[in-house]
Amino acid sequence: MRTKVRRAAGALVAVALAAGLAAWWVRGVLFVDRTLPAHDTIVVVPNGATGRDVAALLAERGVVASSLAFDVLARLRGERNAMKAGEYRFAAHRTLAEVLGQVVAGGGQVARWITIPEGFTAREIARRLGAAGVGDAARFEDFFLHEPLDLGPAGKTANLEGYLFPDTYLVPLDATPAQVAALMTARFREELPPGAAALARGLGLTVPQVVTVASLVEREAQADDERALMAGVYYNRLRRGMPLQVDATIEYTFPRHKDVITYADLARSSPYNTYRRTGLPPTPIANPGRPSLLAAFHPQASGYLYYVYKGNGHHAFSRTLAEHNANVARYLR
Repeated sequence: MRTKVRRAAGALVAVALAAGLAAWWVRGVLFVDRTLPAHDTIVVVPNGATGRDVAALLAERGVVASSLAFDVLARLRGERNAMKAGEYRFAAHRTLAEVLGQVVAGGGQVARWITIPEGFTAREIARRLGAAGVGDAARFEDFFLHEPLDLGPAGKTANLEGYLFPDTYLVPLDATPAQVAALMTARFREELPPGAAALARGLGLTVPQVVTVASLVEREAQADDERALMAGVYYNRLRRGMPLQVDATIEYTFPRHKDVITYADLARSSPYNTYRRTGLPPTPIANPGRPSLLAAFHPQASGYLYYVYKGNGHHAFSRTLAEHNANVARYLR
């Protein structure tokens, strides 16, 4: 009996000792060890990276010694899905727990992933950059709306409205408006259709004018399969000297979005009022994405001069005012 008691006691002591050693090891690895990183290290955490991806990336770059230990700590803290994408500077000699806390809080970022949706105006882009902590929104807005873009043989634009291509960018937090504009306009140049200048000439317009058409399509169309058809409507009206009568051009002059355009709004005197003025507005009214750019440079030929929204992201198109009025009565009751 005594032998069995001694064996049981010995087993308990062994278990306690193992547990203590394990706790000491875990505490040391997670909260005490500052071996890594050996020096200040820059790491870009991509958009959409999982907790396991981040752990592997940090281990690969020498920020943490064990991806497994990092992942286990993130699981224990319930922070595996709370890590933020961005570009980080990790100071030398940080504990694994400090590294995790930094990625979860977004601390020590030197650049941040910022998504600019299709159809955002320069003003909206400036506000998003400001809200992301990149810089002062007013400075960005002023630069975007007063700085021209040199398109080479196509000439210079009035400002950068329409040429700040919608995409997701890794933006340095200390970036100047000129640096951010350079990122976005470089993407715009990449997305211009091949032979854009020749295509524009074939439409009887310049590249900036076609980009303006693309911005109208961007703000008016919802379904990709209607974008080229809608662009064709605008070209048909331009060729006939008809006012474009695009509500989105009126809205562009407002400091904030309005759900309803009133008759008083339609009567306002503005170069962007396409109800009172013929031709295109003086600049694009938004920054179009690739589908709208392609639609404007490759419009679908038709005899349509009118359209009205009929629901589910689609429009009813018509050739005559009588057909259009019938569609308005049908769909806007």
